Amino acid sequence: MSLEIRAVRTADKEQWQVLWQGYLDFYRTELSPAQSEMTWSRIIDPEFNINCAIATLNGDVIGFVTYNLQNSTWSENGHCYLEDLFVAKSVRGQGAGRALIEFVKSFAVEKKCSRLYWNTDEDNATARRLYDTYALESGKRQYRIPLI
Repeated sequence: MSLEIRAVRTADKEQWQVLWQGYLDFYRTELSPAQSEMTWSRIIDPEFNINCAIATLNGDVIGFVTYNLQNSTWSENGHCYLEDLFVAKSVRGQGAGRALIEFVKSFAVEKKCSRLYWNTDEDNATARRLYDTYALESGKRQYRIPLI
């Protein structure tokens, strides 16, 4: 078993799409094919502020993480926001999620960010077991105003 974490490549699109759909299904969310295509285009655009890394196991893409840098009024170098993290159900609990977080953490340290943070649903117990090994939840509540 050979787990590797690396930056996503254009050639990974088909396998990423399968996981992306699994991620959307997990959150009971539907996006148009155009939105998913735009997301992919942004991920592979080095000028756009979204990064993506993938986990591969024996050459198969089994997970991904997206993350970006955010400016902050409270920090000279800003924060790093881990936006999406997903690992195929068949391999959860085997270290891929942690390895993806560690990859983003290393990126954030390299960029001298003052904070790495992410959100998850309260009822996402599986993910929270992993996340709680890093830090306890912040106690912050997120408020959303739909604009479209």
